[in-house]
Amino acid sequence: MSLEVIDVSGLATIQDSGRKGWRRFGVPSSGPMDAFACHAANLLAGNSSQHAMIEIGLGDIAFRALHDCVVAVTGVGYGLSIYIWDFPLWSSYYLRAGWTIRLNKTDSGMWAYLAISGGVSPFDTAQGQPILGSYSTYLRGHFGGLDGRQLQVGDVVKSGIPSSSLNELAARALSEEAHPAYSDNPIIDVILGPQEKYFTNESIATCFAMSHEYSVSATSDRMGYRLEGAALTHRGKAELISEGMTMGAIQVPSNGQPIVMMADSPTTGGYPKIGTVISADLPLVSQCVLGRSKIRFRETTVAKAQKKYRALMSGLNERIVEADL
Repeated sequence: MSLEVIDVSGLATIQDSGRKGWRRFGVPSSGPMDAFACHAANLLAGNSSQHAMIEIGLGDIAFRALHDCVVAVTGVGYGLSIYIWDFPLWSSYYLRAGWTIRLNKTDSGMWAYLAISGGVSPFDTAQGQPILGSYSTYLRGHFGGLDGRQLQVGDVVKSGIPSSSLNELAARALSEEAHPAYSDNPIIDVILGPQEKYFTNESIATCFAMSHEYSVSATSDRMGYRLEGAALTHRGKAELISEGMTMGAIQVPSNGQPIVMMADSPTTGGYPKIGTVISADLPLVSQCVLGRSKIRFRETTVAKAQKKYRALMSGLNERIVEADL
């Protein structure tokens, strides 16, 4: 089973759950910007969370099914059409050979995920070999996915063996109440630290004031989302000895404008981190529209963050229903 790319104007790459265990060697994890939507697409397609799939952002894409297959599409900010019909996201669909599936960018959201039942095949050498145990594409490093690049017209994405019959895997949906609270202007929970002492009390108060918003800069990318708003003032120097960093860390360089580290985050950084976005809210950050969305930060605790994440993931695992198509 396979899909051929027949048109693409956006950024489409092969991603899986990420490149684990190599950050200590300076290799970013990569993987999906919206891990929840990625996991949901794989689940709807009958795959494990480790299977590779296609991440689409910043533009349109169209595929032609070369064989009968089942696909699942999730995310925010895209319209979906299959053959001659329009369909909602967050569901799985049966594609017959020769049919076309299109994802067209809309005004809201940023990223969509297309999973094929059986996953992007790890057994097809033409599809590319896993690099350091992962198919995730790292564009800056030029490795992973298809030759370390984004998908282009003429590429054929092949799948492995589905976990069940195609009829059983099609027409399934994730109920809407299980989705994250996506918004163009979300409130994001943050755990303070680890370098809050590097910032003045006034800056910390500004960062977490419900009356203050940060705009998401159009210069943001998969490495980091740059924010624009009231500058956060350092107590002393704005640099420190480089130390470990991960997705969700909020670095504040010398200009006082925060940067939220995203999927292609570098493994170390030398600017103080005022806080870290909790895992349950990273999907909300990732789907903010560059150049338009505004974010407000709210301080939370580790215990509350863990509870929120468990609730989010339990909803994902328990609320797969028959699609009303």
